[in-house]
Amino acid sequence: MAKPPEQVTGDRRRRPIWLDVRRTTRGLQAMLLGGLASLASLVITFWTLPQISSDGPLPVLRLVVLLAVIGLLMRWLLAGLAILIGSVGVLVGGLLSQFGVVYLGVTLDPGVNLHGGVEAPVLVSIVMSSVSAFVGWVAYAGSDDAYVAEVMRGVRRRARRIQPAPKTGMLIVQIDGLAAPLLNWMVMSGNLPHLGGWIRDGSHSMLGWHTGVPATTPASQAGILHGGSGQIPAFRWYEKETGRVMVTNRARDAAEIEARMSTGRGLLADGGVSISNNWSGDAPNSVLVFSRAALPPTRSRGYVRFFSSPQGAARGLVLCVGEMIKELHQARRQRRRKLVPRVNRGGSYIFLRAISNVLLRDLNVSLITDELVKGTPVIYCDFVDYDEVAHHAGPTRPESLQTLEGLDRVLGALQRIIDTLPHSYEIVVLSDHGQSQGSTFLQRYGRTLTQVVDDLVDTTKEPVAATGRSEGWGPVNAFLTELSLRRSVAGSVTRKALHGKATRGEIELGPRDCEPPVAADEQMVVTASGNLALIYLATTPGRVPLEEIELLHPRLVPGLATHPGVGFVVIDSLAEGPVAIGRAGVHVLRTGRIEGEDPLTAYGPMAASSLLRQAEMPHNGDIVVVSRLDEYTHEVAAFEELVGCHGGIGGWQTEAVLVHPRRWAVDEAPVGSDAVHALLVSWLDQLGQRKRSGVETVDQLQESDRVDSDASVEA
Repeated sequence: MAKPPEQVTGDRRRRPIWLDVRRTTRGLQAMLLGGLASLASLVITFWTLPQISSDGPLPVLRLVVLLAVIGLLMRWLLAGLAILIGSVGVLVGGLLSQFGVVYLGVTLDPGVNLHGGVEAPVLVSIVMSSVSAFVGWVAYAGSDDAYVAEVMRGVRRRARRIQPAPKTGMLIVQIDGLAAPLLNWMVMSGNLPHLGGWIRDGSHSMLGWHTGVPATTPASQAGILHGGSGQIPAFRWYEKETGRVMVTNRARDAAEIEARMSTGRGLLADGGVSISNNWSGDAPNSVLVFSRAALPPTRSRGYVRFFSSPQGAARGLVLCVGEMIKELHQARRQRRRKLVPRVNRGGSYIFLRAISNVLLRDLNVSLITDELVKGTPVIYCDFVDYDEVAHHAGPTRPESLQTLEGLDRVLGALQRIIDTLPHSYEIVVLSDHGQSQGSTFLQRYGRTLTQVVDDLVDTTKEPVAATGRSEGWGPVNAFLTELSLRRSVAGSVTRKALHGKATRGEIELGPRDCEPPVAADEQMVVTASGNLALIYLATTPGRVPLEEIELLHPRLVPGLATHPGVGFVVIDSLAEGPVAIGRAGVHVLRTGRIEGEDPLTAYGPMAASSLLRQAEMPHNGDIVVVSRLDEYTHEVAAFEELVGCHGGIGGWQTEAVLVHPRRWAVDEAPVGSDAVHALLVSWLDQLGQRKRSGVETVDQLQESDRVDSDASVEA
């Protein structure tokens, strides 16, 4: 595991000889495997294409060496041009260079013969490059993929020249959507050898923590990174003051929301970096962060490495096609087996899965590696692979579990990178929420919640519905926005290509029905986040109490509370504050008084406190609706067309997980993401990575000192 501070030394010349021998052996082994993969690619190409032949086996072997030399020179050239042409330019150049390397090698080797016209070398180049990518994928299947292996080789070459950081840093990896019960089952089954191994050998401890409501990435990350989850009532909501639907993974909305909750002393404020997150955590450097996507991007060596590497983006695009084909096969298998519940897995999701599971995963590894090498004090990165697949396939379906196995290999690679460096890091792995499964509200009852609301209210216009599958587009839009803002040839090309999709300089791809425009005379707005829905009486200012709703729309509350797809509704009353109303009873959230049957019993002992906190958030709905919870399967009925969902309460969606070094003892499981933030800050204090701010108040200092004292006692 991570090297303790007393074992870190700046004198790398005293390294044991056996370590150098082992690393040299690994390098030779990598060269041998690469050569064999190239040889296999050449043999397949010579065998399948009549346009190319050789005078014997020797020219083929010579061509392998020639291709390796030309490829190395081409990579150096691309790395040098990266600053001028930008990341997308390097990507395009990397793709073209693969064809150029093959073309030069084939034409320069006198023992290799081309047959046909001018199209022959082009066809041979395309086929040989594609076969090479496929052979590399097969060669690394079930272990570190080719790009991660290449990153490891680069780190080993640079390790001798790196100055060790003076203090142990912290790497925080978020596995989006991973529920604590599921991780526990995966560890017991032995399917996660790296993360499970840390828990088994006692270096790390695993505990679950309750997210509260809403159980969404933006709310949880707001708490973890800023200690400010109380500003976010759902994934999307309506603000009466401005007449806007706020969507937390849309760049301009995310920037505004972060400005409301940031104190300047977030988790990453003291020299940290935020990678692929909703919020910055007040980090001085952020990459692929929604709230800062519209700001000028910082240059990263990780970007250049990824886009210029033949095992990086060029290979990744080829494998994206394979990932799309795999998704089509797995979706067809679900249909043929008539699995229930399931949803349509076509359309843009096929593309999003390929991007998140291949390109963004490898890009994140490259960006993290760059920060580890620099000795950045604290790094926080979100991997969305599992969450994206689980939404459409189901949280416990085989394809979802396979993504967890892939992320476990990433954790193993990051640990080996840390072991190679002269400075040390502690690794913390956590999730932001879990996921709950179930057939959707529309599948069960043939109507959407918005249509049900429309039947129950007396209005002249249909309610505006803000629901949809926009969550997966957030990372893609942040990536494209950053590229479009770069002052390079690639930035200009991206801006021109996506000009019609840019709003205020931000790229917005994805379904438009997720963030519909709301006219000034709209009467009802319904927003959905998993099995949580917020209903607004748009023309009535402020929070509308139960008594007024009963006068304006007397059928609305009883109709919702008794609907078979609704578990309960939460509404503010003038007499007793927020109340949860079910089909056969009422639960007063502030006092705990219950009339009839408690509608919250099935949702767990923390339901009342979680819903009370959510009910008191700014911009919360006039009516909060939570779907039914099946008695035996604990499945919910999402108001979006997703088989795996989160956002409300019920099932595993509020059961997140925290895996941390055992030396940091935790007496009680955290409740809420703000509590996780306090834990992480206390651990950074123990590592000496947390600085005192001159603007901290006396109360903040006293609270921080208390946390430090408690943490010292626990340790």
